[in-house]
Amino acid sequence: MIYEITVDGKTHKLDLERKDGEWVCALNDRETTVDAVAVRSTVLSLVVGGKVYEIQRERQGGETWIWLDGVRHKVEVTDPRSLRGRKAGIGGEKGPLKITANMPGKVVRVLVADAAEVEMGQGLIVIEAMKMQNEIKSPKKGTLRKLNAVVGAAVNAGDVLAIVE
Repeated sequence: MIYEITVDGKTHKLDLERKDGEWVCALNDRETTVDAVAVRSTVLSLVVGGKVYEIQRERQGGETWIWLDGVRHKVEVTDPRSLRGRKAGIGGEKGPLKITANMPGKVVRVLVADAAEVEMGQGLIVIEAMKMQNEIKSPKKGTLRKLNAVVGAAVNAGDVLAIVE
């Protein structure tokens, strides 16, 4: 699971994976093993590199804050793969946005033409992976400036399929 974590305005990439009963955490590509226990619904106890941390979460006015070592930090967590995360995180940004494949597969349909006007959340491309069809949607309203997807083409996760401006 990959997340974008913003702490006090600085964005970090967090990759979490469960291996042999432990959480392997890569923060900005630095890997470490983490043992985590929920003490209460808003308190998490972590053991990172042999050191114990207690993190307390609070929500106030629609914002999320954590307390670590007596210091309060503003935190935002985004899953860049989810449409909801893209809507909240980049839907209003100006300029071109690259639309990438979120999994390896095969392009089975292209739903829009190059240079078409698109709405936020509108289906653009359908990719088939493991006999499931997944519709790739526009993260914002704009014009489809470049369409790299071709019906029948194989794509890898992260390949740029289109650019919306």
